[in-house]
Amino acid sequence: MTSVPAAGHPAPPDHPELPAGVAPAGDAWPPAWPGWSAPAALLAGFAGALVVGLVISLVGLILGAKSGSTPAAVSILSVIGQDACLVGAALLFARMSGAPRPWQFGLRPTSFWRALGYVVAGYLIFIVASYVWLQLIGQTNTKDTITQDLGAGGSTIALIAVTFVVTVCAPLAEEFFFRGYFFGALRSMGLWPAVVMTGFTFGLVHVFGSPIAFIVPLALLGMGLCLLREYTGSLYPGIVLHCVNNAMAMSSSQHWSWQIPLVLVGSLAAIALIIRVGLNVWNAVDAARPPAPPPAPAPVAPTA
Repeated sequence: MTSVPAAGHPAPPDHPELPAGVAPAGDAWPPAWPGWSAPAALLAGFAGALVVGLVISLVGLILGAKSGSTPAAVSILSVIGQDACLVGAALLFARMSGAPRPWQFGLRPTSFWRALGYVVAGYLIFIVASYVWLQLIGQTNTKDTITQDLGAGGSTIALIAVTFVVTVCAPLAEEFFFRGYFFGALRSMGLWPAVVMTGFTFGLVHVFGSPIAFIVPLALLGMGLCLLREYTGSLYPGIVLHCVNNAMAMSSSQHWSWQIPLVLVGSLAAIALIIRVGLNVWNAVDAARPPAPPPAPAPVAPTA
């Protein structure tokens, strides 16, 4: 898909008659989202996540959790709350420029085979780039411990819950926020500034959950996901690539073999179901919204 320059591109009209995920022809980006709102939405999302995390931790203490040790349920619910806050922040800041539509975030169809080719190529490039980087810094033995930090080893139920958070919730929420809103808001600055800024921000926000050695590869992944969003015109391929990467990383940490295809298929099916339900709810909310009043007629100057 040819990218549309942001400069000079008129603001897209509202098209309430279009179904969710369908964009009016010629509208690739919503330029009404100001660039400053990207970091503002990120700060708001993490501020909300901090509050939600504190509330969940307090409830855990009330219910008997020991001080100084975080139960798996508290960690898992805190991450889900963080993801929800990122999605909420994106919707909140997008609403400042008018009622947001799904296609503005990239929730729109695209060419299946072309998108599949981009996803496969993008994942292979990411694997090679990560390996080269870790070789250069001598950190090839570094492992991601986020699944253990979330308590995946506590029980089978905890392992299933962590798998759902890592392979379903994270790809959906992070792609919706970073490539759907953050990148979209910065897109008015030009393609490559938006790609670089979004990618590095994506890498930096993972510093709290991933080893420092992984920050650069994750930043490169974030840039690649931006390009995937740009050249397919859709958020769906990026969600799939994000899901595949997280599923493979978790499979490696758990030393899975035959479980890998089950996790991949199950995660992608869950993502597809959540998107379908979400778009139906979004359409229902839009349909229930009262129509905007017609503009007042211009005053007519009295005749002499």
